[in-house]
Amino acid sequence: MGVVLNEEKIALIARFEHITGAGSRDVITDEENDRFIFIINNGEMGLAIGKQGANIRKAAEALGRRCEVVEYSDDPTQFLKNCFHPAKVTEVQYSDYHGDQIAHVVIRDEDRGIAIGKAGKNLNRTKMIALREHNIQNIILE
Repeated sequence: MGVVLNEEKIALIARFEHITGAGSRDVITDEENDRFIFIINNGEMGLAIGKQGANIRKAAEALGRRCEVVEYSDDPTQFLKNCFHPAKVTEVQYSDYHGDQIAHVVIRDEDRGIAIGKAGKNLNRTKMIALREHNIQNIILE
């Protein structure tokens, strides 16, 4: 499965990269929560965020929406850990359900609220980008 970018997404990525200096491999527009979620190239999160969050703030102002960033990894387990950050993932196991890949993610008890987010926003974001980037059909918190 590959990520397909249209002209609008390519333009958003180019603007984000110009503002922050960080490379992005994908962007997801979350209309429901009025935000852009940029998938940042491995090792470039510091650039994307900037000193004391300056770059991410500039990007949000220029693009007119809140911007969130997740560091990409080719390893699905590390990618899920990056998605849930700052919540601490202690274990990830995978199962197959009728051909769909399911990730069973264990989060520290004290971090479950952060992992789920208000009204499930963080968990839904993670499900959306895990499907797009690694074809993980569902995530179950345990």
